[in-house]
Amino acid sequence: MRALALVLVTLIGPNMALAQDRAQSLADIRQDLNVLYVEIQRLKQELSTTGSPTGTASAGSVLDRVGALETQLQRLTGATETLELRIDQIVADGTRRIADLEFRLVELEGGDISQLGETTTLGGDIALPAPQPAQPAAELAVGERADFDAATRAFDDGRYQEAADMLGRFSETYPNSPLAAQALLIRGKSYDELQDHRASARAYLEGFTNFGTSDAAPEMLTLLGMSLTKLGQTDAGCQTLGQVSIRFPQSEFAAQSAQIMSELACQ
Repeated sequence: MRALALVLVTLIGPNMALAQDRAQSLADIRQDLNVLYVEIQRLKQELSTTGSPTGTASAGSVLDRVGALETQLQRLTGATETLELRIDQIVADGTRRIADLEFRLVELEGGDISQLGETTTLGGDIALPAPQPAQPAAELAVGERADFDAATRAFDDGRYQEAADMLGRFSETYPNSPLAAQALLIRGKSYDELQDHRASARAYLEGFTNFGTSDAAPEMLTLLGMSLTKLGQTDAGCQTLGQVSIRFPQSEFAAQSAQIMSELACQ
């Protein structure tokens, strides 16, 4: 699965919000189409009844209603097709940029570019997590909290490699935990302390991809931009930092990212 967060950062912060608004409008239009279709069918049945004629004025009124509804139906159908085309364009553009950014990350880390597969289309091919053995809710919650607290204690004590390893296992064991976003954030910070900025960038990348609406998202986005600049990817880092104020204008990290961009002389 290709890394998605950076494209959310550099590409479709605004575009993805647009796609969501379009999708909502599309749902409303489809509902209107269904209502109009039912109404047209009802009126056509009324036109084909075998009762006695009720006069030209009455028949003409029904025909006018049918014509008006069919006109509106054609208009809504055209709007639906336009919105679907726009959403398809956003998805296609986002997918292309994901492929480009994944290529750059692999190239930066000295990986084998030939092993890159086809980029997964945005919004599709989402793998469902494997079923986990049933556990009592209380025991599972205690286990999550105990593992998380042990990892954060290691971080606070300056045992950064141990903290990173523990938090990596935590993410694998509890992928849907309410603490998952914080786990990735602290894991990234652990790698930063170890001066392993490639690993920290990947942790922030994963965190923002999977938990882009969490409380930790603004900080992860800011730290991702900083990690990229430390890796020599100044342009990508500046673009990432620029998205913080766009996506999280009320966050304290909006001002922080703006200050960092000023220091970096971002264009």
